[in-house]
Amino acid sequence: MSEALLTLSGVHTHIGRYHILHGVDLVALRGRTTMLLGRNGAGKTTTLRTIMGLWRASAGAVNFAGASIDRSATPDIARAGVAYVPENMGVFGDLTVKENMVLAARAGALDEQRLAWIFGFFPALRKFWLSRAGLLSGGQKQMLAIARAIAEDHKLLLIDEPTKGLAPAIVGALIEALTDLRRAGATIVLVEQNFRVAQDIGDDVYVMESGKIVHSGAMDALAADDELQRRLLGLNLDSHQ
Repeated sequence: MSEALLTLSGVHTHIGRYHILHGVDLVALRGRTTMLLGRNGAGKTTTLRTIMGLWRASAGAVNFAGASIDRSATPDIARAGVAYVPENMGVFGDLTVKENMVLAARAGALDEQRLAWIFGFFPALRKFWLSRAGLLSGGQKQMLAIARAIAEDHKLLLIDEPTKGLAPAIVGALIEALTDLRRAGATIVLVEQNFRVAQDIGDDVYVMESGKIVHSGAMDALAADDELQRRLLGLNLDSHQ
């Protein structure tokens, strides 16, 4: 049985006067991919940002690798081994693809073997290596954002809607990369709207609604239950691409 790497216990988050998360309980097990699903506005992005310390939990506890991080600064959480890929990608448009990647390397230099592995999934990054990132297409920027997060080994990857707006071929490459990372022992928490992608790469799943966890369990069990999908997400595999 895998041990917990990340645990949220009764987490509440307020943003200004708005109460967004209402007692979220979530466990991400080592070496597994945990999917966080739900309709738009359910609180998924807020959950990731709260883990990363970008928004502060107003109550409850966030523990990572056996230590409390709910009062830690975001740079300290990153140094502890958590990488975050936001939905807006967060690439530096005025820098080249290469410069974006070098910034992601804590040692200030890229491992050539790992870089070759990344290029195998995202060959466009090699093609535009010396081009300004701001000139890339939306899909290519998403590739770069993912590549930056996996430029080095991290204990935990938090990824927010990586397939949004991507062409099917790029989605396939992304699934391969994330599957390869999981085989290598990476722990991933992934927000995703594409249920087929969630089914392909998820081990465990949590479903959110109105800032609360309303379902948790095995991803394959949810994928096999059309009625549960419709009730929780308003979809099923036959109708949702």
